[in-house]
Amino acid sequence: MTAFTNPVLPGFNPDPSVIRVGSDYFCVTSSFEYFPGAPIYHSKDLIKWKLIGHALTRKSQLDIKTPEPGGGIWATTIRYHKGTFYIITNSFDRYRPQNDDRVWPRGFYVKTTNIWNDSTWSEPVYFDQIGFDFDLFWDDDGQVYLSSTYRKLDRTPGGNLKDFAIHVSTIDLESGTLKSTPKMVRESESGISEGSHLFKLNGYYYLFTAEGGTESGHCEYVSRSRESPFGPWEQAPHNPLWRNTTDDEIQNTGHCDIVEDTQGQWWAMCLGVRPRKEEEGDEWRTSVFGRESMLLPVRWENDWPIFNEGKPVTLQMNGPKESTVDDDKAWRDDFSGVRLGLGWYRKSKQSRKPTYGTSLTCLQIRP
Repeated sequence: MTAFTNPVLPGFNPDPSVIRVGSDYFCVTSSFEYFPGAPIYHSKDLIKWKLIGHALTRKSQLDIKTPEPGGGIWATTIRYHKGTFYIITNSFDRYRPQNDDRVWPRGFYVKTTNIWNDSTWSEPVYFDQIGFDFDLFWDDDGQVYLSSTYRKLDRTPGGNLKDFAIHVSTIDLESGTLKSTPKMVRESESGISEGSHLFKLNGYYYLFTAEGGTESGHCEYVSRSRESPFGPWEQAPHNPLWRNTTDDEIQNTGHCDIVEDTQGQWWAMCLGVRPRKEEEGDEWRTSVFGRESMLLPVRWENDWPIFNEGKPVTLQMNGPKESTVDDDKAWRDDFSGVRLGLGWYRKSKQSRKPTYGTSLTCLQIRP
């Protein structure tokens, strides 16, 4: 194995979702209120990633009316099925959690057979389902399942909880229409169960969920079922799968997706933050980089996944055998082209007139 440094995707890259197609790895992260939406990264080794484009580049795909902080595109998921790439997400037009004021969005997906070309991503196909943190799963018989997070119909009596829970239904993929009534399959004592991903391996269905909220209580759980994505579900005896606390150099870890590399080794990507400790005292200062994407190893024991041997995710980790030690994460734009280079973002509200121009290695910003 080769040593590497977390985060593998630094600087505002939350909620990573990852797949492998042949020898190529692709990862998407959340873009929230910024445009273009749903950044797509490519890697050959899970460590060194390059931004190759975005799935949401047109007003017809993403048109946030009130781009409030924390709104917009949440928890993108990337999947690949029979030659087609899918990116599944939702967009909050109104999001004011301090007042518990949200307009719940419908989820949607866009698809392409050419992930290298931004212009080939389809128009959105909207689900007949509101919520967030959507995921698609194709079973062996061709049935497609949609998982999502929204509030329990029967709220916790007397509890000051968000009551966010995981719901699963079957879906007609072409139209986005649900084929079954959503069934609640996972709730949490913390009042927050989100970030669901469904997998099938060795005869078991697995449901991964992020729980406890995205701050210091954040952690990852897994359940499994022999029968179907509707359950019944058995919780892992070692939940949560690991825990980074406020004493660790990386904190708030969770919201995982998993992938098998070309050598048969499994890996997970999760979000985390790197607060900075004050020079005097034990106080942590909030990281200006926000939530970033981390990599950690996974192995299987008795048909349960073991994440990083149950230990906290750290800045220095051991990486895949195929990894490279050169993981320089520099980024540069010399403004030599007509358009800005990949990696520039703006608030998602659209403008009829161009807001910038480039010439002779200069960037001109227009109000």
